Amino acid sequence: MLRPPEQAGDVTTAPLRVTALDRARTFITLLVLLHHSVLNYTYFGTGDRARWLGFDLVVLFNDSFFMACMFFISGLFVRDSLARRGAGNYLAHRAFRLGVPYLVSIFILMPIAYYPTFLRYHLPGTTDFNFFHFWWRTLTIGPWPSGPAWFLWVLLALDALAAAIWATASGAIEALGRIISAFRDRPMAAFVTFLIFSIIVYLPLRLIFGDAAWFELEGFPLPIQTSRILLYGGYFFVGVGVGATGLRGGLLAEDGEVAKRWTVWLGLAAIFYGAILILVYAHHHWIADFNAPPLWWEATYSLAFALFGAAMTFAEPAIFLRFAKSSVRLLDAIRPSAYGIFLVHYIFIIWLQYIVYEPAWSAFVKFAIVFFGTLSLSWVTTLLLRRIPFVARMI
Repeated sequence: MLRPPEQAGDVTTAPLRVTALDRARTFITLLVLLHHSVLNYTYFGTGDRARWLGFDLVVLFNDSFFMACMFFISGLFVRDSLARRGAGNYLAHRAFRLGVPYLVSIFILMPIAYYPTFLRYHLPGTTDFNFFHFWWRTLTIGPWPSGPAWFLWVLLALDALAAAIWATASGAIEALGRIISAFRDRPMAAFVTFLIFSIIVYLPLRLIFGDAAWFELEGFPLPIQTSRILLYGGYFFVGVGVGATGLRGGLLAEDGEVAKRWTVWLGLAAIFYGAILILVYAHHHWIADFNAPPLWWEATYSLAFALFGAAMTFAEPAIFLRFAKSSVRLLDAIRPSAYGIFLVHYIFIIWLQYIVYEPAWSAFVKFAIVFFGTLSLSWVTTLLLRRIPFVARMI
């Protein structure tokens, strides 16, 4: 962030850290672990026989907001980084921190993570198709899944677009910041505007493609959820604009009007989530053709989805901003390792799910083993990796 010294006329640069936003980002990382830990034990899942309906509610809650919110939070720090580094250096830095981990993920981490899926259907002694055969087939024939690493390449692409805008028309980002700063003391107007924006960037593509469609270049692990590409990009650039207003004293100031009304945003999110649940119930009990719901249902569900995601994107950082001075020891302890945990967690998720697949335990017992085992192993692995200076600069 550019900051003029009080006793000098020159300008110095220093990266800005906001504890509350770091906690918000770390919390979403934990939600990602939770999401992947319970997914195998849901009724619409195709994995383990042990299931619990409560996990379906967790997945529905997370999937309806957390990745869009993560893109929003990621955008908050872009403007200051561009001002500090310049477009070229910024893009090189992001390529190092996002592009290299993405390549490591798709070439090494994801094949290791997905190997248990092969083992489940090819028991020992029934095939000589070892891991190296599996790895080579993944890269040459496919499928070649990217797993959670899809987030990295999409974020890198958005960062590249932001850098291009800064290099060719930096005033556009500053102008966006000025527009957003006008809402600093008008939180309800900001919220309603964001709701409308969310509907605009989500509803049309959702109705055209449906929510299950993914676009991926054949043979390359570069997927993007087709109906959400404008949602993710839109939230990212709104975050860029909010960051351009200043993270200490702008729209997301700790003592600002948005943070003070965290209960309002959370309450509205609960109402919108209730609407989603009602529509899901209607889909299962009142829609004659489950696989082809009528247009009114698709439109209404898409509307509820967009409203809930927008409300939670206001509520989640606002809660951490409002209680920024409170002690949150677990999140503060995890924060330096959160990125590394995100990168490696999928290996432990799938291998632990594979290990507990056969025992006739309850869904909750299996989930507890998978979630806490994944968190512990991912955290320890990241701490060890961060002892390597080159890796520490990256994650």
